[in-house]
Amino acid sequence: MGRTRKGRDISGWLVIDKPAGPTSTAVVNKVRWAMGAKKAGHAGTLDPDATGVLAVALGEATKTVPYITEALKAYRFTVRLGQSTNTDDAEGEVINTSDARPSDDDIKAALGAFVGDIMQVPPKFSAVKIDGERAYKLARSGEDVEIAARPLWVDELIMTDRPDADHVTLEMVCGKGGYVRSIARDLGAALECFGHVRDLRRIWSGPFEAEDGLTMEQVEAMAQTPELDTYLRPVADGLADLPELRATPEGAARLRNGNPGMVLASDVEYGDEAWASLDGVPVAVGRYKAGELHPARVFNL
Repeated sequence: MGRTRKGRDISGWLVIDKPAGPTSTAVVNKVRWAMGAKKAGHAGTLDPDATGVLAVALGEATKTVPYITEALKAYRFTVRLGQSTNTDDAEGEVINTSDARPSDDDIKAALGAFVGDIMQVPPKFSAVKIDGERAYKLARSGEDVEIAARPLWVDELIMTDRPDADHVTLEMVCGKGGYVRSIARDLGAALECFGHVRDLRRIWSGPFEAEDGLTMEQVEAMAQTPELDTYLRPVADGLADLPELRATPEGAARLRNGNPGMVLASDVEYGDEAWASLDGVPVAVGRYKAGELHPARVFNL
């Protein structure tokens, strides 16, 4: 008989402004301990050296993680020009150098090739799986890994600062699966000067913003106290990009049992994904069909 996981049945989102150093998993584990929660997860991994918004889902909010993962995200990062590294960031070994330094106009002109639907090759030191193995494990063992290019939607990529000839600061808004390190590497290649990420910050992710996040020091100071609970955001925040439908009481009862349930008239189209609520509380996520929501995920709230 399996062990029962101890902890509170608490649900919602806690927004963290992640510091450089810990892994995303370490942050989630610390939040779960601080909240005394049974279940926790996060929406979108940040590299250990990266900072910024890390939205931690607790309890029933973990069912909404895929919708935050799919949402647009914004990053601010600095590219070190004139050097490439084996990890595409400042932690790696420098493998190429160049004395060439592009002008501001050259950089701005090159950015256009990285906007819209692009194909991107993830870094060799990444968590991408190759034949069941993580790419970074293969790379660390000395294997010359080949990673296939993947599609990425880049909504915006702009230059915001040029501190000196060796550095340029950029801001990017992109969809799921974007690697900022790959953008820096490929931009350096396009400019024929090499490049890697020196520092990286995720400014926002879906409805969550870094400036609203708690620091880890604040989380530890308020750990396992009612004060920390006051920072918990509703489960529904994870559904911000989906249309909301109002369920009837009878429809909500059916939805909670995993059956199609009646929802009030809306402007959603047949087959659209949406979520149903009763008195503002999420009941289920599913597909709208002829006056009913057909549930794919049901919330126990």
